[in-house]
Amino acid sequence: METQMSCALLLLVGLVMLGAESRDSSKSEGAQKRPSRSSEQKAGRCSYTFIVPQQKLKGALCVSTETARANSSETAALRALLDRQQQQLEILRRRLEQEGALASEVSVLRRESSSMNARITQLYAQLLHEIIQKQDQALEQQRLENQLLNATSQVLQLTNNYRDLERKYEALATLVSNQSQLVIRLEKHCQLSDAIKAQQEADLSERPQNSSESKPAVSNIQRDQSASLHKEETPQEVQEFFTPSSELPTDAPFVSFPVTKTPGPWRDCQHVLDSGESTSGIYLLRPRQSNRLLQAWCEHGRAQGGWTVIQRRQDGSVNFFRNWEQYKQGFGNLDGEYWLGLEHLYWLTSQASYKLRVVMEDWQGRQVFAEYDNFRVEPESDWYRLRLGSYQGNAGDSLSWHSNKAFTTLDRDKDAYSGNCAHYQKGGWWYHMCAHSNLNGVWYRGGHYRSRYQDGVYWAEFHGGSYSLKKVAMMVKPI
Repeated sequence: METQMSCALLLLVGLVMLGAESRDSSKSEGAQKRPSRSSEQKAGRCSYTFIVPQQKLKGALCVSTETARANSSETAALRALLDRQQQQLEILRRRLEQEGALASEVSVLRRESSSMNARITQLYAQLLHEIIQKQDQALEQQRLENQLLNATSQVLQLTNNYRDLERKYEALATLVSNQSQLVIRLEKHCQLSDAIKAQQEADLSERPQNSSESKPAVSNIQRDQSASLHKEETPQEVQEFFTPSSELPTDAPFVSFPVTKTPGPWRDCQHVLDSGESTSGIYLLRPRQSNRLLQAWCEHGRAQGGWTVIQRRQDGSVNFFRNWEQYKQGFGNLDGEYWLGLEHLYWLTSQASYKLRVVMEDWQGRQVFAEYDNFRVEPESDWYRLRLGSYQGNAGDSLSWHSNKAFTTLDRDKDAYSGNCAHYQKGGWWYHMCAHSNLNGVWYRGGHYRSRYQDGVYWAEFHGGSYSLKKVAMMVKPI
């Protein structure tokens, strides 16, 4: 019996082993076709269950429980996989919500961008319109400025013509007055000659015995009359004195006041002082190398005297915003504000070496001066270029910056600036870019002034460019 049981068990074990091998081979083929992790985990499990009759067995009995365990592990794996997939779905859902929010924000931003572009386009159109309006206004302003400049030039031209007429009238009046004086002297001379002849005829008609006595008397009378005639000027000398010289310039700067002392003419005011005339006033001058007669104010009351005043500002009574021709010939009143004239200044400074003295006074009464040991003006062919020497004084040096610069007026732009400095400074000067001094500018009352440009009568080293001085005088004197 036991032998039969052993055989049956061996047969059973053999069948189990054969089934396991056949199952392993089928699983290996399936694994090649469809590999999976669960098939690897199930390798080596029992696939058959044998039910044997209840017998009393003496050997070991093997009972397999791997199938139940395998099912629980697969369930756990599936649950873990399901959890992971749910997590991934949750992540995808959140991302989808975020992307949806981003998409809505992008849509809102696009709408805002469209509105901003429309607003920018509108602003650009407005800006372009304003720019066009400003350009039109600038053109209109430039046109008005040109009209103003033309009107100013016309007014200056009319003023020049009026002054020319005044000079001609004064010259004619002087000529008539001189001729009247000449006629009076000639009449006196003729009356005196008639009286002498009558006396001679009376003496000849007397008695012969008195003839010897009468002759010495007649001789004495003639001698006395000849002496008196010698003291007076002869008609020819009178005619030469009062007849206008052909060498007198027809475009004299001004003839507004008579000469203070004897007519002269002198070379300059130092020559006047050396001749014994020590009173400041108007004198007739004629430079040594020129045939041009001119009148100038000679200042003998300061700095040892002998100064020829070439420019003076004191009350704003004369407009110094003039053209080239007027600055060339000169303008103003000799006992007030005036400009001597560039042409006269050239001939005056070319006859010897001169020095320049500029005296200034502010509105508080403080007086200062600036002196240059050499001063000369080039001819008109070189635009009356300024030549200056070394500076000394207590006003500060505000003119050396203008040395070697040409003279500039409203109608002759010879400065180094891109525009016309005379237009901005409202005067004529040896401008550079533009000025450290502007003594021919606008005379403002009170000192400090407000203007679009620095166009006052200023000396930069003395109160600066925004302070218009009260009194200024430029004087020259031979070294």
